[in-house]
Amino acid sequence: MSLTVVGSIALDSVTTPAGRVENALGGSATFFSMASSLFTKVHVVGVVGQDFPQEHVDMLVDRGIDTRDLQVADGETFRWTGSYDGDMSMAETHDTQLNVFAEFDPQISEASRANDFQFLANIHPALQRGVLQQVQHAKLTFMDTMNLWIDTEPEEVKALLKEVMGIVLNDMEAKMLTGEDNLVIAGQKILEMGPEMAVIKKGEHGATVVMDGQVVNLPAYPLHNLVDPTGAGDSFAGGMMGYLASHGEINFDSLKRAVAHGIVVATFTCEAFSLDRLRETTAEHVEERLAEYQNMLAF
Repeated sequence: MSLTVVGSIALDSVTTPAGRVENALGGSATFFSMASSLFTKVHVVGVVGQDFPQEHVDMLVDRGIDTRDLQVADGETFRWTGSYDGDMSMAETHDTQLNVFAEFDPQISEASRANDFQFLANIHPALQRGVLQQVQHAKLTFMDTMNLWIDTEPEEVKALLKEVMGIVLNDMEAKMLTGEDNLVIAGQKILEMGPEMAVIKKGEHGATVVMDGQVVNLPAYPLHNLVDPTGAGDSFAGGMMGYLASHGEINFDSLKRAVAHGIVVATFTCEAFSLDRLRETTAEHVEERLAEYQNMLAF
């Protein structure tokens, strides 16, 4: 089954202990679509400026990603500048230039609207709701969010939770949203807000999956070559949703397997700047690493 993602497409300038890149391809929808394309056909919905390099569009198309809903607006592409230090668990933002993304009004084509699996990447919750109003017959709708929206638009976020089937967010955001320090309780409280499933990302500590009264903690895959974690969370979501769309099943066991695939896919993103590693990754690479991950969990 096919999948649609709505989110940001950006040009990132990133500094880590491993080096620096300028104006590298980034954005939530970009990382997500590249990751999910390992498993299924994906339609990307976003906006770029007239300065956006054609080579980036060509790369997405070469991966089988449908770009018909990629808007090109007058102005410059969204740009983000940030850096990581130490264990690289948290980025420091130095500059954000929304540019054409500030006026982004997602318009979903009939082809993208018809997809059974829909993912609302991290954009303003009002825009996410606007997308949901265009997509009314999806088999699975999942949303992402961030601390900014939880802090400034808490009622919008909570209202949106009543309209989606699932949410993926990180541990800090889950605690902010629920006021709970215990992630198991936080996950259960999130489900009480409306969605049927919650996936809580914990960075180097893996992820917690909550659904149908069941909870499981999946550890991270041990990564020895951490270069740049930018986009890892979006790649995780893309791997998870891509797996679910490729199999069609939606239950606790399939979600658990999907999260395991997301964890593994995200490790490839971290091994290079931007999409340099992920663009070389194949489904076979993912299966090989997943087998290692499964062996690690067996005892």
